[in-house]
Amino acid sequence: MTAATAGRAPAGVTFDAVWKRHAVMLAGAWAALLLLFHHDAADLLRIYWTNTTFGHCLFVAPVIGWLVWQRRRELADVVPSGWWPGLALVGAGGVSWVVGEAAGVALFRHAGLVLMLQGAVVSVLGPNVARALLFPLFYMLFLVPFGDFLEGPLQDITVRMVMPLLHLSGVPASVDGVLISTPNGYFEIAEACSGAKFLIAMVAYGVLVANVCYVSWKRRIAFLTMAMLVPVIANGLRAFATIYAAWWTSVEQATGFDHIVYGWVFFGLVMVVVLAIGWRWFDRDPDAAWFDPASLQVAPGRQVDAPVVSLLVLTVACLFLGWGTLIDARAQPLPATVELPQVAGWTRAPISASAPWAPNYPAADHFLMGRYIDGQGRAVDLAVALYDSQREGKELVGFGIGAIRENDRWVRIDAMPPVDGGDALRMVGPGRIERQVVTWYRVGEVTTGSDKRVKLETLLVKLFGGQQRAVAVLISAERGGFDSDAAIRDFLKAVGPVDMLADRLSGTR
Repeated sequence: MTAATAGRAPAGVTFDAVWKRHAVMLAGAWAALLLLFHHDAADLLRIYWTNTTFGHCLFVAPVIGWLVWQRRRELADVVPSGWWPGLALVGAGGVSWVVGEAAGVALFRHAGLVLMLQGAVVSVLGPNVARALLFPLFYMLFLVPFGDFLEGPLQDITVRMVMPLLHLSGVPASVDGVLISTPNGYFEIAEACSGAKFLIAMVAYGVLVANVCYVSWKRRIAFLTMAMLVPVIANGLRAFATIYAAWWTSVEQATGFDHIVYGWVFFGLVMVVVLAIGWRWFDRDPDAAWFDPASLQVAPGRQVDAPVVSLLVLTVACLFLGWGTLIDARAQPLPATVELPQVAGWTRAPISASAPWAPNYPAADHFLMGRYIDGQGRAVDLAVALYDSQREGKELVGFGIGAIRENDRWVRIDAMPPVDGGDALRMVGPGRIERQVVTWYRVGEVTTGSDKRVKLETLLVKLFGGQQRAVAVLISAERGGFDSDAAIRDFLKAVGPVDMLADRLSGTR
């Protein structure tokens, strides 16, 4: 290749003036959408860069560009046209964004932004081009960080795989929730060790390979299934190997080596294994056309000029952006000062120094915490977090928010039976001290222990009017010296109904 021809499209690939005009309009619409929703775009970039679970998303945009580039020959023969029905996809993205904004669900906001970008393509370039770019448009969904809900189930799967392997290999091990104990140490199958990050990335990788290398849908489904099973099995074997190595050497040596292998080698090896398994069944000719341009020459109805439809795309997006602004403007302030209640039969005492614990509500408008002791010497901790409203970066529930913060010294062991509608869990901290924590949330007129119910009620009060103030109430006690469950229930009877406590502190009663 000479310097004069380097970087040019192959001979015969030319885009006419109509294509260039529509491409400019699309680029302008995309730039405007990203500017209008710059907070969400910046949030996506931050997640890609800082959250290892979604680091693979950094490669999705270049892959999409490559997929479009691969289709350039055929794409040049498809005539673009403005198409106003494509605004329905922009509207769907706007609805998703408003729901996410109102409920404080980042997934819906991010999906809404991506849907609006996809809708702009369909609206500005038309249905024929959209069909030609169907897979690249679909692959844009992998720009949305999703799948972290798999961490809990994958932790359980990993534990269920590891324990039989340890017993078969002669390692005396016992399990308590996600903690596996051996005579020379104990190991937490944490969220980071669940294999979720690799499974999520492997789904994106598997979908890409299935489209690029296969034609048969049966082979595509088989490959994708295998691409999801292999990393789960491999992660279980990795966790077993780490604990087994620690049994023969030391915990420090085994876990140090595991972090290096897990971070730098493991995923690469899994990708190679998956590709090697599927290689012999590839059935797509690398030189085959991606689509038939002749089948995409039908003039679509409901056409509109490219500049007009570009403005309509932005108008629809702005309507939903304005709706979100009006929702936030209805929030009411909390009382300037808030104090924990006096509880009959219980007296205030200093917070525990042997195993200090505090829940994490970093964006709360008020956070209060105190320890109470009754006549039997039983100690109970009460924590309350109050919010005048919820929005991005100021959520009542979310990753690392609540009883256990990210990278905390306290580790969740397992769930416990609910206490008076509150979500209960058992955790272990420094010195192997165990603690029981029960959490209630108060949003609008609803008191619940469910994170999902919090999101739903937050959405309802914001969209349809209502009290946006939100409160988290946590009651906790250390386990061992007394019956922590009985102590929490007795304290709850003394302090009164959680909904009344939350309303008094937030100033709604």
